[in-house]
Amino acid sequence: MRSYLDFEKPVAELEAKIEELRALADSGSAVAIGDEIAHMEAKARKALNDVYASLTPWQKTLVARHPQRPHFVDYCSALITDFTPLAGDRKFGEDQAIVGGLGRFRGESVCIIGQEKGSSTETRIRHNFGMARPEGYRKAVRLMELAGRFDLPVITFVDTAGAYPGIGAEERGQAEAIARSTDACLLLPTPNVSIVIGEGGSGGAIALATANRVLMLEHAIYSVISPEGAASILWRDPTRAQDAATAMKITAQDLLRFQIIDAIVPEPAGGAHRDPDAAINATGDAIAASLQELAGLSADDVKRARADKFLAIGSKL
Repeated sequence: MRSYLDFEKPVAELEAKIEELRALADSGSAVAIGDEIAHMEAKARKALNDVYASLTPWQKTLVARHPQRPHFVDYCSALITDFTPLAGDRKFGEDQAIVGGLGRFRGESVCIIGQEKGSSTETRIRHNFGMARPEGYRKAVRLMELAGRFDLPVITFVDTAGAYPGIGAEERGQAEAIARSTDACLLLPTPNVSIVIGEGGSGGAIALATANRVLMLEHAIYSVISPEGAASILWRDPTRAQDAATAMKITAQDLLRFQIIDAIVPEPAGGAHRDPDAAINATGDAIAASLQELAGLSADDVKRARADKFLAIGSKL
């Protein structure tokens, strides 16, 4: 069953009427309603396009968090063949908020790492809602070092509200683990491409998104803190999250203008959750194009280009 966001109410009402008409047609009614259904479908499509053509930053935040939006495991299963997951950081344990391993992307061997939020109560608890502990980032470092030794490109998928801030995580060196993961991204001798598929939150996102090419889905968000967290700090009022979302410039369009990301991957009308297959295929095409741009570069050139990219952020504004 499709889940609608509050601002999608006009679309929900039209689509509910369409379902009623279809049920009436399936019941064998003698009334010819095919033309009416077609008219309502066209009206619903227009309403959907109109709504998504002018989303506010807060509305984009809600789309990025949509419960039916495709997650990392969906992209991995569709885009990666012969996937072999690796578990554990060889220091403390396994963290399932970050999933990673080796596989083939369009016939080429790659290392793939992603943050997984989960799509049901059970999987969300298992993956800790995509909020990794230190062992998750240390596992990512282990995978990136492995990719460097075997000359494999690295593809990372970012989808997290931020790193897990629990006491245990802090005791085991959360900040240090994030820093080392970011450092591993910068020192990687092979090309890396990162794509923000939902939320890109704080250092928990940067730890995987320090890449030669940073892509974002059209309705994803990427920020130093959540809108709710920023509102709590700035105005002592988390209900002003909408104001914070606007002020923080968290949308893909804002970030492309600021040259923090390199490209925007278009989503189907109504967001990636409306047509996951189309969104995943478009993402695969964008990743392939980015890897092609980086093909043939030496290890030194790859590292130099990556460092120059991040050092240049903000210098031309």
